[in-house]
Amino acid sequence: MNLSTRLAEKLPGILPAPSSPLLRKGVSELRFFSIANHSRRLRWGLQKKMVWSLERAETCVVNNSCLVHPATEAYAQKAIEAIKSEKVIAVPTDTLYGFACDACSLEAVNRIYEIKGRKLTSPLAICVGDVLDIKRVATTNHLPHGLLDSLLPGPVTLVLQRGESSILEKSLNPGSDTIGVRVPDCEFIREVSRGSGSVLALTSANLSGDRSSVCVRDFENLWQHCAYVYDGGLLPSGRAGSTIVDLTNVGKYKIIRPGSAKHATVAILEKYLLEEEQEEDR
Repeated sequence: MNLSTRLAEKLPGILPAPSSPLLRKGVSELRFFSIANHSRRLRWGLQKKMVWSLERAETCVVNNSCLVHPATEAYAQKAIEAIKSEKVIAVPTDTLYGFACDACSLEAVNRIYEIKGRKLTSPLAICVGDVLDIKRVATTNHLPHGLLDSLLPGPVTLVLQRGESSILEKSLNPGSDTIGVRVPDCEFIREVSRGSGSVLALTSANLSGDRSSVCVRDFENLWQHCAYVYDGGLLPSGRAGSTIVDLTNVGKYKIIRPGSAKHATVAILEKYLLEEEQEEDR
């Protein structure tokens, strides 16, 4: 069943019948085709291009109470307003699609756990808009100068100590004095984080234990739980997710999850003379 027919069934009296000539023409006035993204050289030395599909071009599609929008600057303000209203949204990153909310809202954070069916003992990562924002949530003064700017923005999650001055609520990941921090190489989610005036809690957009999502159709069964879903097309990095590296110990690193950028990450860490942490170092 094509989009025109689905919309006609969902919105009787508003759209013409499926047999109407208007629908046979594709109802072009209801469809939005995004401009192809400029491909650009990432700091990992890889050329990445966003893959846009015809399905992705269908915007503002009503699905229960959820609206699907393109992940573009024009729709960032709606996402910011949803975050400030303690709602959950779904967004693309530079690796996977994720659920995001205000990390300082206990209600919103609990909502993400409910949507995913995730154990409350499983920690959430956070996302900030810029590298300079990391010091608002975690301790970074033990890291070599320039390391953070070499790693980020990029497909890496850094595990750091929260620190006494962290703006994060104690209720986020209770019992843990560390936090996973992301600055994705994805302008849309970074703009939303900046505009929110807070930091975002971020986790993969799927049911706990299910495969990760690289397009919005992968988690269509969960759209209804989001205020908005933002479509960034098919993400090209595969389903490995970000590389997670523990940088809590001075002069050491530990790869917790290889993810999609392990080799590039390790090369940068060792350039700054960090040594891989061994079990006996703990």
